[in-house]
Amino acid sequence: MKLIKYLAYSIILTIFSLNAFAANETIEMLNKQGNESMVYSKKVVKINVGDTIFWKATDKGHNVEFIKGGVPEGVDKFKTKYNVDAEYTFKIPGIYAYWCTPHKNMGMIGFIVVGGDKSNLEAIKKIRFSAKSKKIAPDLINSL
Repeated sequence: MKLIKYLAYSIILTIFSLNAFAANETIEMLNKQGNESMVYSKKVVKINVGDTIFWKATDKGHNVEFIKGGVPEGVDKFKTKYNVDAEYTFKIPGIYAYWCTPHKNMGMIGFIVVGGDKSNLEAIKKIRFSAKSKKIAPDLINSL
């Protein structure tokens, strides 16, 4: 009987331990947050290699697209459909720049730093943002 209790406790502790190490983040796609419109709920997120970001389509009309030249080498193109929740598991360290395709000029941009690796920072600084994104990108990039 003691062996069965021990095994049951071991299994439960293992399950909880595995969940504790999964550092997944949720980012909402929003029409409004505070006095800002067309925004991601988090503009800069820092995660570890192997973590997953879940983008929640809280409001309609948004998507996620990795910016060409704004991701580490070896990362494939990533562009979601509109109005759809999406997720991505980050396997390559570095900085990932992304935007909402229809609202990129309105400042709907975000950055993810994976594994504390900022080796592609110079490439990130060369991204050609426009309109409101051009105004807010430098401060966000400096915060990386």
